[in-house]
Amino acid sequence: MAVLAALLRSGARSRSPLLRRLVQEIRYVERSYVSKPTLKEVVIVSATRTPIGSFLGSLSLLPATKLGSIAIQGAIEKAGIPKEEVKEAYMGNVLQGGEGQAPTRQAVLGAGLPISTPCTTINKVCASGMKAIMMASQSLMCGHQDVMVAGGMESMSNVPYVMNRGSTPYGGVKLEDLIVKDGLTDVYNKIHMGSCAENTAKKLNIARNEQDAYAINSYTRSKAAWEAGKFGNEVIPVTVTVKGQPDVVVKEDEEYKRVDFSKVPKLKTVFQKENGTVTAANASTLNDGAAALVLMTADAAKRLNVTPLARIVGS
Repeated sequence: MAVLAALLRSGARSRSPLLRRLVQEIRYVERSYVSKPTLKEVVIVSATRTPIGSFLGSLSLLPATKLGSIAIQGAIEKAGIPKEEVKEAYMGNVLQGGEGQAPTRQAVLGAGLPISTPCTTINKVCASGMKAIMMASQSLMCGHQDVMVAGGMESMSNVPYVMNRGSTPYGGVKLEDLIVKDGLTDVYNKIHMGSCAENTAKKLNIARNEQDAYAINSYTRSKAAWEAGKFGNEVIPVTVTVKGQPDVVVKEDEEYKRVDFSKVPKLKTVFQKENGTVTAANASTLNDGAAALVLMTADAAKRLNVTPLARIVGS
């Protein structure tokens, strides 16, 4: 307080923009950490996602940032609030090669939010989207913001191949797939995620037939849910435009339609040829898609007359 008082006295003699900014920052810190010591209640008011496209499938022409824009815009529209109410955005994104600078900012501006909206891209590998939501909820709890957007976006179909910069050596150069290098390989031990799954299966004694049965059940439940209209309230249709051709509207997940259950038990293992358990059918698939949530403090929900879907009790 003494520092602020001194700055205010000096401010009477100076109209320096830097001084005014410093005073604003000090007041912000005091407001956040001194006058409001208790954590705020945080609620989720909307949650939407795009359909999940197969690798090189129906959504492969759209970059992750475009898919993110669609999810963000859908979440805000579903929440029924003005875009200007969103004070900040966090989006998880792992495979950023070739996307351009600041992917989350691209997604946010593509969704029509103000250019002044602060944006941060989170990379925590498989947990990136979840971490983005956790960080947003923590910011809201601490009173830094009162309305935020958070989620995740990925387009594995658009991840590039790369090669090292420098003179071309004798014998040619080697291209590396950034899906494998940046997304699916443990950088410390150079172990593929599929090999980690094999190690886990052995450690926990999970047999191949159990994994196959689990995968088949998962696809079966997904199909049943789509047929029952369970995903209608959360999925935002995506329009794919191809020059010289009619627009294609993608409304449903793609992967469950491509599975032939009769072939699942017959597939060869991928990562361990002898006594392996992980196949292309029972492993995680390569996909394209995005999801976004609108989170806010309970006070903001009352102010905006929004009905919460859920309350965050820990992050």
